[in-house]
This record gives sequence, C-alpha cells and structure tokens, in this order.
Amino acid sequence: MSTKSLPEPNGTCWCGCPEIPGYGRRFAPGHDKTAEAAYMAAHHDGSVAHLLHDKGYAPGGDKGTVRQAALDRGGWQLCPRGCGYAGAPASIANHVNRHHKDRER
Repeated sequence: MSTKSLPEPNGTCWCGCPEIPGYGRRFAPGHDKTAEAAYMAAHHDGSVAHLLHDKGYAPGGDKGTVRQAALDRGGWQLCPRGCGYAGAPASIANHVNRHHKDRER
C-alpha cells in the first residue's frame, strides 16, 4: 500500500475534463477509469502487458510477479480455503461466499 499522501481534492477532476467532482472527491463518477486509460495510453501503449514489462513484473522480470507483490505489499490475501485464489480482502470474502459455499452444498 502506498504511504505517499495525495493532495486534497480541489474541485477539479483529475482525469483532466471540465466536470466538477462531488465534494471530497478527486474524480467525477467513472472518471478514475478514464484517467487510468489515458495514463496507460500515454505511458504503456494502452497495454497492461507493456505496463508489467515496463515495471519489471513480466515473466523473467527482476521483481517477480505482480500478484506476489500485491500479496507481499499490496494488502492482498490468499483464499483461506487453500484454492490459490488471491485478492483484496473484500474480493476474498466474495470469492469464499460464491465459490466455496456452492461447493459445500
């Protein structure tokens, strides 16, 4: 997880559009994805594969896998049922409720 503090929201949408985000927000609704897509286009040819390669997470890269980095430093967890699924805590809860509850019936 990042320890860098962000500037406070200032009424400007961070995607660069002229819309005004709601109070205390950095993006108008959905515009975080617009900003993400614009960043990917500007810096990584619009490709997640290029992003991972550029950051050293491609196969054979010096940082290992991005999945392992998320487990080590990004707040991700492994499924407690041992199936190998990994994700954020809320994703793990959804996964267990959907995937493992169905299997128990």
